[in-house]
Parts: sequence; C-alpha cells; structure tokens
Amino acid sequence: MSAHVALPTTAESTMPEGHSWRKIPPIAIVAGLIAVGVGFALDGSEHHKQFWFSYLVAWLYAASIGLGALFFTLVQHAGRAGWSVVVRRTAENLAGTLPVIGLFFLPVLFLGGHELYHHWMDAELVSQDAILQAKSGYLNEGFWIGRGIFFLLTWAALGWYFRSQSIKQDTMDGSAADREEHSRKLERRSGPAIALFALTITFGAIDWMMSLDPHWYSTMWGVYYFAGSFMAALALLGALHIVMQRVGLVNRVINDEHYHDLGKLTFAFTVFWTYIAFSQYFLIWYANIPEETSWYTHRMGNSWEMVGIAIMIGHFLVPFAFLMPRTIKRIRGTLMLGCLWMLFMHFVDLHYMVMPAMHHHGVHFTATDALTWFGMVAVLMGLFVWNSKGAALIPIQDPRLKESVEFVNV
Repeated sequence: MSAHVALPTTAESTMPEGHSWRKIPPIAIVAGLIAVGVGFALDGSEHHKQFWFSYLVAWLYAASIGLGALFFTLVQHAGRAGWSVVVRRTAENLAGTLPVIGLFFLPVLFLGGHELYHHWMDAELVSQDAILQAKSGYLNEGFWIGRGIFFLLTWAALGWYFRSQSIKQDTMDGSAADREEHSRKLERRSGPAIALFALTITFGAIDWMMSLDPHWYSTMWGVYYFAGSFMAALALLGALHIVMQRVGLVNRVINDEHYHDLGKLTFAFTVFWTYIAFSQYFLIWYANIPEETSWYTHRMGNSWEMVGIAIMIGHFLVPFAFLMPRTIKRIRGTLMLGCLWMLFMHFVDLHYMVMPAMHHHGVHFTATDALTWFGMVAVLMGLFVWNSKGAALIPIQDPRLKESVEFVNV
C-alpha cells in the first residue's frame, strides 16, 4: 500500500548553484591523476611491472562499478521497474563515466600489455609451448587489442545512450503519451543491450584477467566478474544516496523503502557472488584436471590462502549475517557500513584474482597498489559528480516517478 507523496519539483531535483559538490570534479580528477602518477614513480623496477599489475586491479575496480551501474540501468528498463526510478539516475550517472573510464584502459592495451600478458605475447615463449600455440588464434596481440577497443566502445556507447535518453525525457515538451512511448522505446532496446553487455563483459573478463594465466581456463569466469561488479555497484548506489542526502540532495524523494530494496539487492548479490565463486571452485576441485587447477594452486600456499580465507569470511559470512535483518537495511548508518564493507571486499577480491599472477611466492601489497586504487576511484567519483551536476538528479518526467516516490515495501 503506497502513501501519497507530492512529486518533487525541478528545483529540488537538481544540484543547486554554489553547492559544495560542484567543486569536486576538478579536485578529484586532478588528485586521482597525481596519485596514479606517484604510484608509477614509486615503482622503481625497469619496466614498471608492479605498476601495471596495480593499475590493472585499480582500473578493473573502477570499470566494474560503471559496468554494474549500467546493468542496473538496463535491468530497470527491461523490467519496467517503478520502485527504482528515483535511484536510477544515480546509476545512469555512474554508467555515464564509462566513456572516460574506458580511455584509462588504453595505456594497458598499448603500453602495459607485454608486462601483464608476456606469457602469450612473447613469440619465443609461444613457440616453445604447444598449449599457447593452440590458443594463438584467439590469444594474439592484434586480435586482443581489437577486441578490447570493441568492448570499451560498446560500454561507452551503452552508458552514454541510456543516460542521454533518460535526460532527454526530462525536457520533453510532448504529452504524457509521448513520455510513455519514450520509456517504452528504452524498454525495447534494453533487451538487446543486456545481451550485448553479457557477451562483452564475459570476454572482457577472460581477455584481461583469465589470460594472465593463459594455461588456465574457467567457463564461469565472466559471470564471476559480473557478480562482483553488480554487487559493488549496488553497494555504491546505497552509499552514494546516503551521502547525497547528508549534503542536502534528493532529500524528500528517496526514503527507507528505497534503501531497503537497495540493501536487499546488495545482500542477494553477495549470496549470488558466493554461489558462483563456490561453484567454480567445487567443479574444478572434483574434476582435478591440471589445466584447471593451476589458478587455485597459486592461491593455496605462500600466504595467499589467508587472503582466500579472508574473502570467504569477509565477502560472504560477515555480510550475510549483517545484511540479513530487515532493520539493518532500513537504518542508513548500518546500511552505509555494510555498503562500504562490500566495496572494500570487492577490491580485496580483485587483488586476489590478479596479483598472484605476478607474486606467486606470497601476498604483496605496496604503496603503488593503494595509490593507483585511490587514483582510479577519485577519477570515477569526479566524473560521477560532473555527470550529476549536469542534469536533474532524478528522472523528473519519467511516467513511473509517482509510483517510485510513493513506493512502500510490503
């Protein structure tokens, strides 16, 4: 049963002139670039191999947020969801960072690839390895770069299109029927977009993470990265809206009911991530095929097993117990704590996925890791605020806005 709430006005749905957040984008982006530069300088090795691995983890983290937010946007359109309209614009603004975030991967494609993927990019090593020779039709530098550019352009186009079309609806002068048809158009196009998203995120994860160990393979790798990405995006949506309300934005339109649903989704995809992670491990464990077990072999000794145990506890057991109660998800302070914890564990998980490819002999975390991660997150947040100040903070002419504002959990 819904409660009547007055629809927000245009004035209270936009970031006011002179608001403190309007100063964030240049500060955050410049600080982020400086942090990445310092991280590069601190890696004193000849080819900066540590930097490239740290940078890859940091970029995968920032990209996963944008990709998870893009999927959230697409699913809300496809499902004709009403409850999420008032939080959808924040997801659109996060997805709208993908055109720029994608540019930050170009250094990996054109400069750092040989440091990260030297096993299969080095012609001499390939000539001595029958497995790499068999995979060379797919794992070769030219095709890899071409695929990477295609993935980045696809995500940039999807993020830009669905955000720009949503903003276009805000300023439409037509009738209610015109706005309804505009929503229907986005619904129809979201289905093919989801299929394209699924293919590109799967092969992107294979190309940029699984190929760090080219002898290993898993058919569940793409959905593993997707599960973590969507969970992290949901956690950030919850945290961002809490912070936005504390600085006087979207105060009246987002309430405990919306936080409750964001908390439920974060909880659900924490469980989904666990299901995928366990299924991947269990299938490989009982098959016991050397080509499949090598990835876990590197992570079951030399102190990496402690990180794995920490992930099992921190990425599943702790949030499962903490986020399950209804009350936790409706109190903003406790929901904020849960969201921030999941964002932290998502970084730990990505570090665990990537770093043992370089550091087989033990856990390794450096200032370069911290600086590159901070730098990419700062750039992401700067871009997000830039998008947020350029349009209404909620879709003010969406036909389902009234349903969303009056939404009540039952």
